[in-house]
Amino acid sequence: MAEPCKVPDEPGQPPALTVSALASVAPAESTNAATTTRSDETTTLSTPTGLPILTRIKEQIITPFDVSGGTDESGKLVAIDYNKLIATFGSKPIDAALLERFEKVTGQKPHRLMRRGMVFSHRDFNLILDKYEKGIPFYLYTGRGPSSDSMHVGHTIPFEFTKWLQEVFNVPLVIMLTDDEKFYHTPRLTLEECRRFAHQNAMDIIAVGFDIKKTFIFIDTEFLASGSNAAFNSNMQTLGKRTTMNQIKGTFGFGDSNNIAEFAFPAMQSATAFASSFPFIFGADRKRTAKIPCLIPCAIDQDPYFRQCRDNAQQMGYVKPALIHSVFLPSLKGAETKMSASDIESSIYLSDTEKQIQKKVGNAFSGGQDTRELHREFGGRTEVDIPFQYLRFFLEDDERLEEIRLAYESGKMETGEIKKICTGVVQEYVRGFRERRAQVTKDVLAEFLRPRPLTFKGAPKTDVKDVRRRLDERKTEMEELERLLREVETSTSMADSAPSPAPAAAA
Repeated sequence: MAEPCKVPDEPGQPPALTVSALASVAPAESTNAATTTRSDETTTLSTPTGLPILTRIKEQIITPFDVSGGTDESGKLVAIDYNKLIATFGSKPIDAALLERFEKVTGQKPHRLMRRGMVFSHRDFNLILDKYEKGIPFYLYTGRGPSSDSMHVGHTIPFEFTKWLQEVFNVPLVIMLTDDEKFYHTPRLTLEECRRFAHQNAMDIIAVGFDIKKTFIFIDTEFLASGSNAAFNSNMQTLGKRTTMNQIKGTFGFGDSNNIAEFAFPAMQSATAFASSFPFIFGADRKRTAKIPCLIPCAIDQDPYFRQCRDNAQQMGYVKPALIHSVFLPSLKGAETKMSASDIESSIYLSDTEKQIQKKVGNAFSGGQDTRELHREFGGRTEVDIPFQYLRFFLEDDERLEEIRLAYESGKMETGEIKKICTGVVQEYVRGFRERRAQVTKDVLAEFLRPRPLTFKGAPKTDVKDVRRRLDERKTEMEELERLLREVETSTSMADSAPSPAPAAAA
């Protein structure tokens, strides 16, 4: 098994950064409602009469750097409220009507994560369907911040969904590995460690099964040093100029203690959402590429980055990127937080053995009752039972999942039985991954990382006249180099054949 990461999975959480700090589009609260102010231990509630009340309520924290569900009045941890996030972030729910339209437009049954509400929110996904229906090309963009050398099963969920979207829509995909972000946010990590994590994570991502002809993966620090990043840099610089320090502070909660690289990074993550950043994929015609939309499948905690991006896109002459949000795979310890690579007891690693998986699922938080008698009488609580929640993520068969739910909630199925079923499903999932991972060589990785044209419907056609012009230029350049070489050779030959000067006479 891989060693657990010694740093937080999403390090660098600024102080007092909560959902409310990100609520740029949150609905206004009633003037009679209680308002909350977060503190380290308690929350102060102000009633309409102004009398303070001390409680133990803490708001849930959902940011690119930290995820937790908060606490209730008694100080008990509570699960993440995704409906509240939709209202707070100002996104739209993926409802039955949108799923029905998706199936009508694509001819495909929605992915199990969409059917079961784990892909739950979006920004302009309906517009992507409009464009697909009209034959207008678009591309997918997703990524990962590499914080450890082995990914866990929670990391693969958005990549598996992205792979499915790529197959359904037959579109190119760009995957960004933000080794620089992890370096900026984590004082204990060196740049060399972050790059090593990025290479290992890239090979894990490839093992999900992406089509090499339609997928480009890049590692930030390497791509920025390549010869293919000029257009990307231009968009990044324009975004950086348009974004103020106050905007970054308001969106991410940064303060004077954050380093300047952290303030600059959002412009880089946003630049990937513009097709013109990748002329080797979409062509060099900026008027054409400016109209190519981008769909970003990501976990909901990444949404703040792209709110900044969407604010600037139209003013830069680009289409706003669309987003489709997924929930987090919960920790083995409970639904109050996500699975974290920094906590060995909360995660199932892709490198875990089948025995380790069995032990971890066996120790997972259960929604069963305290005794067998009570369980038979009242049944299990599937909404908090981690093995059942994992089945919702990994078990494809809807009918089988419903059978398990009914049996467990009625008390006919006991905790040990549902954990055994979950163990088998997760073991099969990880086993399939390991088999594919063994086929990913360094040569395969190098090809995925190589800037190159991709094959997809709507790809820019090769301009024969332009190729001939470039060939003529190359011939002229070669002829000039050959002429210079001949001159150097002639000069060297003449120097070698010249007589040596006579030695000077002695005084």
